[in-house]
Amino acid sequence: MNWGKYRNIIFYISTIIVFSSLMYFFIIEGQTLEIGEKIITKTNNSSSWDNFLESFKTNLHHPLALLLAQIVTIILVARLFGWICMKIKQPSVIGEMIAGIVLGPSLVGMYFPEFSAFLFPKESLGNLQFLSQIGLILFMYIVGMELDLSVLRKKAHDAVVISHASIIIPFALGIGLSYFIYKEFAPEGIQFTSFALFIAIAMSITAFPVLARIVQERNLQKTKLGTVVITCAAADDITAWCILAAVIAIVKAGSFESSLYVILMAIAYVFFMIKIVRPFLKRIGDLQAGKSTINKPMVAIFFLTLILSAYATEVIGIHALFGAFMAGAIMPENAKFRTLFIDKVEDVALVLLLPLFFVFTGLRTQIGLLNDGHLWITAGFIILTAVIGKFAGSALTARFLGINWKESLTIGALMNTRGLMELIVLNIGYDLGVLSPQIFAMMVIMALFTTFMTGPALDFINFLFKSKKDEDESPENDAKYRVLLSFDHPESGSTLLKLAHDFTHKMNGNKSIAAMNIAPVNEMHAYDINEYENEQFKNVIETSNDLNLEVTTLFKASNDIENDLTHITNKGNYDLLLIMLGKSMYEGSLLGRLLGFTTKIINPEKLLNTVKGKGNIFNNSPFDDFTLQILDKTQIPVGILVEKEFTSADKVFVPIFNLSDFYLLEYAKRLINNNNSQIIILDVAGQIRNNIEVKELIRSIEQVAPNHITLYNEKKIEKEFLNSQDLMLISSKSWKNLIDTKSIWLSDIPSTLIISNP
Repeated sequence: MNWGKYRNIIFYISTIIVFSSLMYFFIIEGQTLEIGEKIITKTNNSSSWDNFLESFKTNLHHPLALLLAQIVTIILVARLFGWICMKIKQPSVIGEMIAGIVLGPSLVGMYFPEFSAFLFPKESLGNLQFLSQIGLILFMYIVGMELDLSVLRKKAHDAVVISHASIIIPFALGIGLSYFIYKEFAPEGIQFTSFALFIAIAMSITAFPVLARIVQERNLQKTKLGTVVITCAAADDITAWCILAAVIAIVKAGSFESSLYVILMAIAYVFFMIKIVRPFLKRIGDLQAGKSTINKPMVAIFFLTLILSAYATEVIGIHALFGAFMAGAIMPENAKFRTLFIDKVEDVALVLLLPLFFVFTGLRTQIGLLNDGHLWITAGFIILTAVIGKFAGSALTARFLGINWKESLTIGALMNTRGLMELIVLNIGYDLGVLSPQIFAMMVIMALFTTFMTGPALDFINFLFKSKKDEDESPENDAKYRVLLSFDHPESGSTLLKLAHDFTHKMNGNKSIAAMNIAPVNEMHAYDINEYENEQFKNVIETSNDLNLEVTTLFKASNDIENDLTHITNKGNYDLLLIMLGKSMYEGSLLGRLLGFTTKIINPEKLLNTVKGKGNIFNNSPFDDFTLQILDKTQIPVGILVEKEFTSADKVFVPIFNLSDFYLLEYAKRLINNNNSQIIILDVAGQIRNNIEVKELIRSIEQVAPNHITLYNEKKIEKEFLNSQDLMLISSKSWKNLIDTKSIWLSDIPSTLIISNP
């Protein structure tokens, strides 16, 4: 018995001793082989500490260590500025663009030159550039996949007219602008044609990914306007990249005649991709139909297609990014398949590699070069030309096609969004030597300004055309009892709907139930948003049909779920918000507290709330951070469900710990009236028996529904009793008390609805 207990330990120790002795023997014997050999030994008079410091400094400047330090810094700064922009209702890409400029010579390089020289030495920029190019190739692959070519084929008539007008008008204005700035700003030795073509294409580009996110976040995707503008942007993207490929060919060849060979090769490449590669990929994609994962051989085929396509266009002379875009566009059109593949690529491309491109662009952007009023006037003139060409060109064309003024101006504002796509074009021009550092800085400022103005412009247009009908869209302040349930998973929505039904079942026309799903905008793509929404609401719709319950569904794509949820809740005149409690596997442990601490440090909003006194950085809250945000910002009662296989609220247990918990009786009363629930009130602190007002309330409930409410005075509750109940109603303060005291109830409680009263 003892041998069995210590066998593993004895074997472990014996193994270590035997093989350590063997290694020692070979080392001693091996040293005898050095006799007669010219062995060079390092002699150093420095101390061991000095040797360590010297080695440490060498390791710090090692190319790999430097690259990793750059990546960590870039991701942290990009996430910080992206978060700030989301909070002011701007796309996070603007923050990432600003982060790049901040880390470049325009700010950090100017005020902290030693730090900038240490983190971004010139010899390290080559590695950063190549890694950022890999990120761009993956990004353009995603952009190509996000294009829904079937929509283009069906709805391209008006959209293509608007799209091409939004290209040709700013393109012409860009050529005209080049005429006035060529002499002063074109690099030496660059032909006017090359310079003018790059300025023109930079004026004409639209950022399809940013535009698609804005359309989703503003719930325009289901409207005719949303469809038109997404189709416009898609057609614009395809056209602009084809023009850019031709422009690159002309610039590299030196003249249009010389570029014809490159253009002909590019046409042959496109024909080959569409007519041969695309059908081949479709057959492979069909093998994947109905599967929830993509196997590794299939992933390898699609990545090889991407790399070979990018390689082909780079060799042809029209840039690898066009090949990546083309590879994405010819992917199998099955929405589920594309979503699965994008999920494999997107996180690495957008979170890890793409911020490197923004910073590399920022390192090239020297706003300090604009050190004269005349230069800022020129920059302003460039911005004005860009806005007139793209905004006015798109809006006036849409109006000419019979679209009303509000929607025409909205199309103009959205098509004027340039974002990351503009930076890609500008960097290509800079690499080719067509754009000087001064004009590059001006164009980067233009890209930032036109992207930043999209949100305020849309808000101003909505304000300008606000009608009385729009003002009356909010729910009327009538006698209906309004319940809003917000869920993140389909199963949660179904459970919360059953609970809402129990509270309102017999109210007939005097109730209103809305089910809301707010999804992260970054998890969806323009082509599959309708499928995503249908999937999210599938269980809710089925449950509502089973219960014969009328439900209003609300769907929104969001960059800031907490704030959007609280805004909709407060604005909608609801009486109760129902949500699920988020759970943590580390809750209550030391590791959980440490993880909570680091999460607050990394998350700027939590740290800001701590500084403002709204939170404690070591807070041991009974709620997850999302729920705390909701409780802090909502102005109506919130019901937080801790779900344990909830089906219905037939037997309900309501513990009353103190006088402030008495509002729970109103919810108990609703369950009795609408669901015939059996309610058991536990007078935990013995305060009910001495309170006439509460006893009268219980008596009035008994008169309406005899034998449906029971008052317990015992403090001890048995496990069997808790297991027999369907639901426990408890106040948020009492729930915190149960968590803090590690109540023995917690392991046996039924599904629990924690109700917070504002």
